[in-house]
Amino acid sequence: MPPRPQIEDYIRAIHDFPHEGIVFRDVTTLFADPRGFRMAIDQLLHPYAGVRFDKVVGLEARGFILGGAVAHQLSAGFVPVRKKGKLPGKTIEQSYKLEYGEATVELHDDAILAGEKILLVDDLLATGGTAEAGISLVERLGGEVIGCAFIVDLPDLGGRKRLEDMGMEVHALVSYAGA
Repeated sequence: MPPRPQIEDYIRAIHDFPHEGIVFRDVTTLFADPRGFRMAIDQLLHPYAGVRFDKVVGLEARGFILGGAVAHQLSAGFVPVRKKGKLPGKTIEQSYKLEYGEATVELHDDAILAGEKILLVDDLLATGGTAEAGISLVERLGGEVIGCAFIVDLPDLGGRKRLEDMGMEVHALVSYAGA
């Protein structure tokens, strides 16, 4: 009997993308496979069995795919954190540093109510800058981030430590050493 597939079996490695020396972990192959996608959603939710969440916050862009599916399974609302200028209406924004420069993300100013319990979801945790910005936005609106769930963690880039230093619980399905 062949071994059961694991999450990493569905993730494609693309060498030298977007730059030479980088191994890009492509989760679109995971999303495209019904068994792999269901397995990922189930495993993202596993540590939170019995925990009530009011909303799932997904980080742009692949976090929208995961976040919608996770919110559906939790019977919770879904809230997108978008790049600056993509949301209509009143928003709050948070800037964060990138390797070269700065980026800004936004959240509708009425998307999270004070006291709501939030699960933050994205496909990949690298430096943690986007996740930290998303957490900051949620907290500014009075929400409480109970957990942060990712498909892939790149621990050598420091994101997990950064979020854990903020007091966040971090759950990732797969970890890859190196950049």
